[in-house]
Amino acid sequence: MITKDTIKELVEKWLAEHGSYFLVDIQMEADDRIVIEIDHADGVWIEDCAELSRYLQDNLGDELGDYELEVGSAGLGQPFKVAQQYECHVGDDVEVVDAAGKKHTGVLKKVDGRTFTLTTKEKQVPEGKKRPVLVEVDTDYSMDEVKSTKYLLAFK
Repeated sequence: MITKDTIKELVEKWLAEHGSYFLVDIQMEADDRIVIEIDHADGVWIEDCAELSRYLQDNLGDELGDYELEVGSAGLGQPFKVAQQYECHVGDDVEVVDAAGKKHTGVLKKVDGRTFTLTTKEKQVPEGKKRPVLVEVDTDYSMDEVKSTKYLLAFK
């Protein structure tokens, strides 16, 4: 029987040989389907997904038997699942849904371990002034405490 650990070990071995790719998720679904998501700072090529799929088929052989294997990239509009995805999007616009369910949009400024900084623009009234001005505000979040963070697609 194939285990998630066996698949993870094989995927990580393949990824180590293929540059900056990283594992995002492995799902073993009840309907005997194995779904593997990988990512790369410059995007994922379909040829690499196919190569990883063949590599797994070659190494799992008959054990793969009745399983349906799906290898793909983490979708652009999907929430981040691993720290490397945050690191790949430093400098990009993202949407964060905090623990209370409130949405914040801004620029992902930096990532430090499991913490990241989001720069947002807020209206504030400077001391001695009557009119508010837009001010950049940095807020730190823990990846483990936010509900989701995802890349904001901009169509300009």
